[in-house]
Amino acid sequence: MRTPVVMTLGLVLSPCGLLFNLISTLAPGWRLVKGFLDQPVDVVLFQGLWDICREQSSRERQCGQPDEWGYFETQPVLVARALMVTSLAVTALGLLLASLGVRCWQDEPHYALAGLSGVVLFLAGLFSLIPVSWYTHFLGDRNVLPAPASPVTVQVSYSLVLGYLGSCLLLLGGFSLALSWAPWCAELRRRRRKAPSAGPRRASISTVYVDWPEPALPPAIKYYSGGQHRPRPAQQGAPAGLKVGFPMPRPPPKAYSNPTDVLDGEREPGAATAASQGASSRSTRPCHSPLPCDSDL
Repeated sequence: MRTPVVMTLGLVLSPCGLLFNLISTLAPGWRLVKGFLDQPVDVVLFQGLWDICREQSSRERQCGQPDEWGYFETQPVLVARALMVTSLAVTALGLLLASLGVRCWQDEPHYALAGLSGVVLFLAGLFSLIPVSWYTHFLGDRNVLPAPASPVTVQVSYSLVLGYLGSCLLLLGGFSLALSWAPWCAELRRRRRKAPSAGPRRASISTVYVDWPEPALPPAIKYYSGGQHRPRPAQQGAPAGLKVGFPMPRPPPKAYSNPTDVLDGEREPGAATAASQGASSRSTRPCHSPLPCDSDL
C-alpha cells in the first residue's frame, strides 16, 4: 500500500524542524551586539543560550567570552534553555512514534499511532516557538536583556531565524501527521455502525403507548350462502362451507346450425332422393363441384 501524502509530508518536515531547532539551541547566535567604543569597529559579539563568541574580521571567532553584563542570568535566556531542550526531546519522541506508525515493519500504516505522533510533534513546535518569540520581543530591551548603552546596537542573529523556521516546520509536520486520524476515525465509525446492539432498544422517554379499545363496527359486507343470508363468522376459523356473494346462473351451452341447404343447385342429376337426408349427412357427403362445399367451410 502506498504511504498517504499527509504522512510523507509530516516525515519530511519534522526532521528538518528538528535539525533547525538543534542548531538554534546550540549555536551562539541569538543576538548580535556591535558598535563598541573601546574596541575596533569590526568587533562583533554573538550571544546564544550557552556561550558568547567574539568575532573580528582580521581574526578567527573566539568563543567562551566572559559574561560581563549578566546575560545568562536573565529570565528569557533561562526559559529559552529549558523550553528548547524540552522541544528537542519531545521532537525525538514524536519522530519515534511516527516511524512506528507510518511504515515500520508492516504492510499498512497504523493511523492511530501516526496521528498521535503528529500531536506530539505539534506540541514540540509550540515548545520551541514560545521561547523564540519571547526572546525576540525583549531583544532590544536593555533592562531585560542587558547590553551596553548607545551607540552599541543589538540585532537579530541567525539562531533566532533558524528557531522560527524549525518551529514552523514542526507545526506543519505535526499537523500533517495528525490528519492521519481521519481514516482511522472513519473506520472506527463504520465498525460501530456494523456492530449489533448490546441489548434491546429502549423506548424513548417521550414515547407513550395507549391501548385504545376497538370500536364495534357493523359489518360492511353481507354474507350469503345458497342464496340465503348468513350471520358474519365470529373468527377466521369459520366453516369453509359458507359462500360469499350472489350465485350467478350460468346459461346453457348453445351450438350454431345453418338451416339453409348450401348444396342446393350443386347436386348431380339423380341425387334428389338424397336431399331428404338429415343435415348431418350433407356435411359428410363428398362434393364433386369446383365451388366450396359445406365440409370445406
